[in-house]
Amino acid sequence: MKINPIYKVRNVAGENIVLLQGKTGGDMTRVVGFNASALVLWNSLQNRDFTIADAVKVLQDNYEVDEATASADVKKWIETMLSSGLLLPEE
Repeated sequence: MKINPIYKVRNVAGENIVLLQGKTGGDMTRVVGFNASALVLWNSLQNRDFTIADAVKVLQDNYEVDEATASADVKKWIETMLSSGLLLPEE
């Protein structure tokens, strides 16, 4: 999978966010906020294809966390990113 290159993280009032433009009509613009670990994943994995194992390694390299916890956190992050359109699924 790969981070969708059309989106950029911006720091607004001390918060790291991505703005998702809504479709014309009834949809509104959505804001996706990033906590510290989500931002580390984004910054470490952007501009390249990556696997769940790559993302788990990023968390373990940056935080004192066991593999099971890192894996669970990465799976939640990926699920949220996919549902928001911030990740491109594997082809």
